[in-house]
Amino acid sequence: MQNHHTGNIEIIEGFARLDVNRADRTGIPEAVLAEGKTHDQVVAAVQRIAEKSGIALATRVSDECAHVIENSLGRILRLNRNRIARTIVASRPDFEMKETGGKIGILAAGTSDVPAAEEAKVTAEVMGCRVFAHYDVGIAGIHRLMEPLKEIVEHEVSAVVVVAGMEGALPSVVRGLVPVPVIGVPTSTGYGYGGKGEAALMTMLQSCAPGLTVVNIDNGFGAGATAALIANHVARANSSEKQHRT
Repeated sequence: MQNHHTGNIEIIEGFARLDVNRADRTGIPEAVLAEGKTHDQVVAAVQRIAEKSGIALATRVSDECAHVIENSLGRILRLNRNRIARTIVASRPDFEMKETGGKIGILAAGTSDVPAAEEAKVTAEVMGCRVFAHYDVGIAGIHRLMEPLKEIVEHEVSAVVVVAGMEGALPSVVRGLVPVPVIGVPTSTGYGYGGKGEAALMTMLQSCAPGLTVVNIDNGFGAGATAALIANHVARANSSEKQHRT
């Protein structure tokens, strides 16, 4: 494939205009959604973003696509695959991830909700955040939530991502117990009437707990990116305040 350069846009002829400096402009890097793309297109996009930005994130990566990426790029880029999250993080050998000081928490109601939670975790880590994650803490055994929630609050996170399927009640519960924004992720766990995440989404949208924001069904990437954006903004503000004091 032929490549052309137009300012901050990397054009991969025939299918993509990569916004390689998106992170500098918006605080959130461009990610490669593997679903709906050919394996060659995913490989080309991941390679180009990693070469230009130092690091690239691919989401919704199937096993077959992951094998193609590993075979094509494994010798020239560092690859970190998360099978549960269905993500691959590719970075240049000389790239060093720098922590921003941002901190977020992630909670998953059940084991079936972990893939979306892990997608959020990987996304936030690519954005430089520390992540404190705890899984299988849903309302069917609400006592399981207390210790993880205490740890998250003690670490002074700036936002909490809460992932839940079925009736999707956990985000509202958490929002009533923490002093920071909560981002709810309804998952497609569930069946029958209101299944596939629909009931969970409606429950979160109808929450009476202010400060709960909701992303679409299974959108771990969007939740992780938003939480990290909040956390990184808080970290910069805290750093600036400390500098003024000194």
